Amino acid sequence: MTDTLEIYVDLNNDQGDTETTLVGRCRYIAKRNSQSSVFEYTEKWLKHPQAFAIDPANLPLDRQPFYTSSSKSALPGALRDTAPDRWGQQLIKRAFRKAGENRALSEIDYLLAINDRTRIGALRYKREHENSFDHNIGPYRVPPLIQLPALMNAADAVQTNTETADDLRLLLNEGSPLGGARPKSAVVDNEGLLAIAKFPKPDDDRSIPHGEVLAMKLAKRAGMQVADAKLQDVAGRPVALISRFDRHKSQRIPFLSAMSLLGLSDGDEATYIDIAECIRMYSSEPKADLHELWRRIIFSVLIGNLDDHLRNHGFLYDGEDKWRLSPAYDLNPVPASEKTRELSTWISDAGPDADVDQALSAAPYFALKNKQALAILNEVSIALKGWQSLARQLGMNPADIAVYATAIKP
Repeated sequence: MTDTLEIYVDLNNDQGDTETTLVGRCRYIAKRNSQSSVFEYTEKWLKHPQAFAIDPANLPLDRQPFYTSSSKSALPGALRDTAPDRWGQQLIKRAFRKAGENRALSEIDYLLAINDRTRIGALRYKREHENSFDHNIGPYRVPPLIQLPALMNAADAVQTNTETADDLRLLLNEGSPLGGARPKSAVVDNEGLLAIAKFPKPDDDRSIPHGEVLAMKLAKRAGMQVADAKLQDVAGRPVALISRFDRHKSQRIPFLSAMSLLGLSDGDEATYIDIAECIRMYSSEPKADLHELWRRIIFSVLIGNLDDHLRNHGFLYDGEDKWRLSPAYDLNPVPASEKTRELSTWISDAGPDADVDQALSAAPYFALKNKQALAILNEVSIALKGWQSLARQLGMNPADIAVYATAIKP
């Protein structure tokens, strides 16, 4: 099977209008036991005054074709970052089956099943000869918060394998934004801005939404750049609402995961020191981003945010071929009963332990002197003091507070 994608971005011109500009084409080839792709920038994009490499590690701004071949993914990192996560893939598989299509789905099938308006980042896709970015999906409107009960009921049905075609249509048409396996949907908040609604699962043994919103608010208190987060009660159950930081009103902002900016794929390993080197290469404000990243390391160590894999660190395009560390997202304290105190992304080659001393030893790699690092450690520790009071303000029950106390160690 061969499929060719046209890849576009929206740019603001001198008059303040938006121009949708063709960046390049990606030819995808899927065989029974292999998959590959070749990407080429268009000549118009290479000459465009606002041109930038959409994926600096894998697709530098050059006229040559770029080949990607892997048993995991044949999409370049920038495209892979916009594809659906495990939750989205689950919805798409079931929707295709209910429609009577039992064929194996390609990465392009998954990629184009995500709605254009809600897709993460700035890349927009058409198949060759298509006239619309919506791929003939039909009329579409991101649901307002008033539809949260229907969305949560549909998500529950998927979790219990009782979903209908209408349930899948409701969830799938809203897309599946930033990664993970948790049920979620795009929504429009009361200010008319895009947000992610993250739902509880029927078999959760604690309130995951409470834990995430608590972590996000503690992160902000600790001086970190973080996506806005709040809780919404839906029929007596908590839903986390996370603002989309890859949008400025209607403007789309290019996004890359740390995995892609490092030129890596799922399953590849890297350390925070490797991300620091990446910041030195690509950031428009490297010192500020290095200090911010180290603050996030300390925060993750102290709250037990152990699922800090390379997709859970992001970068936003900042102009002139430079990138900035995105606001923090997907922060979740992990109780001691579920996982040993090991970070998914190691601080350094010294090992996976979520250890303050190891973080302090690595501080020079983040442009920090020992006195500066100790000051940040103190600031984060103070911000976490009395976290139980904030948890109660958010409506967390005593049993969950006791569970999260095994993760948060200020």
